[in-house]
Amino acid sequence: MPEPPSNSADTGSRELTILNAIARELNRPVDLSESLRTALGLVAQLLGLRTGWIFLLDEESESAYLAASQNLPPALVASPDWMDGSCFCLDTYRAGDLGGAANVNVVRCSRLKWFVDGTDGLRFHASIPLYAVGKKIGVLNVASTDWRKLSEADLRILYTVGDLLSIAIERSRLFARTAELGAAEERNRLAREIHDTLAQGLAGIALKLEMADALIERGNDTERMRDAVRQALELARHNLEEARRSVLDLRAATLEGKTLCEALTLLAERWHADGNPQVTLDLVGAHRPLEQRLEIGLYRIAQEALTNIARHADARQVVLRLHLTPEYAEMTIEDDGRGFEPYRAIKGHHGLVGMNERARMLNGWLNVQSAPGEGTSVNVKVPAE
Repeated sequence: MPEPPSNSADTGSRELTILNAIARELNRPVDLSESLRTALGLVAQLLGLRTGWIFLLDEESESAYLAASQNLPPALVASPDWMDGSCFCLDTYRAGDLGGAANVNVVRCSRLKWFVDGTDGLRFHASIPLYAVGKKIGVLNVASTDWRKLSEADLRILYTVGDLLSIAIERSRLFARTAELGAAEERNRLAREIHDTLAQGLAGIALKLEMADALIERGNDTERMRDAVRQALELARHNLEEARRSVLDLRAATLEGKTLCEALTLLAERWHADGNPQVTLDLVGAHRPLEQRLEIGLYRIAQEALTNIARHADARQVVLRLHLTPEYAEMTIEDDGRGFEPYRAIKGHHGLVGMNERARMLNGWLNVQSAPGEGTSVNVKVPAE
C-alpha cells in the first residue's frame, strides 16, 4: 500500500500554487499598484507573514517612494510621512550591501524604532532587493508580529517572488514609456493639424479683411464690403471653435516633463513672484508617480485655489500639503485670510464649483471649511488609481 504524501510535498505543492497565482496576477493587464498589493497579500499567505511593503526607485532621480503595502502597523497608517524618504534598508540597498535573497538577514526597521505603540510588535523585517537586468528597481520588505528567522526555503521563494515583481515592474515601465512616445506623436499630429487648420483660417480672415479695407478706401461698393466682413466673421467663428477643440486636446501638456510635485513647486514660486504671499509646501511621497489625469486634475485644483486666495482672501500665510500614498492622493490648501461662507460662495461661483467638478471627475471629493475672519481650507482626496 503506497505511503501518504509527506508534509514537505504538500508544502511544495502549496508554494507552487501560490507562486503561480502571483505570476498570473502580475501578468494581468491591470494597474501595477493593484498587482503589487495582490502579490504582497499572496506572499503573506504563502509564508504566514502579516505585513509587507514595496519601495520603488524613481527611474530618473532614483528617489524612493512607497509603491504598495499590506497591513501596515497603525502607527505608520496614521503617519504616512514616516513611510516617506530613505531608511536603513534602502540606504544599504543603494550602497550595494543588500545581496540576493539567499544573503538577506533580519534588518532592524529604522521607521519603527521611534514608535512605542501602534507597531503591532514589529521591530524587524526581511528586505529583498529588486533588480532588472542589473538595474536597481526597489526593495520588497516582509515582516510578522511573531517574528522568526526565515528559512533557506523561505528566502528562495522570496527571491523568486522578487524576480517576478522585478519583471512586472520593468514591463509596466516599458509600457508607460511606449505610451509617452505615443502621446508625443499625438501632440505632433495636433501641432500639424493646428498649422493646417487654424493658420490657414487666420490667413483667410486676414485676406477678407484686407479686401474690405481696400473697398472702404474706394468707397464705391458697400455690399461687397459687407460681404467680405461677413465672410471674415464666419471664418473667425469657425477658427474659434477649432482653437477651443485643439486646446482641449492639448490640455495634457500642462505638466509635460514635470512631476506633480515639481509643477506645484513651480506654480507656488510663480504665484509668489506675482506679489502674493509665499506658499509653504508640505510634500509627502513626492516621487510617487500618478496617472496623468490625476496629476492634471490636482494641479488645476491647486491653481484655482491659489487664484481664489489672490482675488478674495487677503491672506498673509498659505500652506499647500500634498500626501501621495499607494491608496490615495490628498491635497490641502489653507490660508489665514478673511474667509467666507462656503455655501453662499458656491452659489456665487467663486471657483469652487469647478474644483468640486474636477474632484468628482477623478472619483474623489472636495471639502471646503471656512468662516468669515477665520481663513479657508480646501481639501481634496482622490483614489490613486
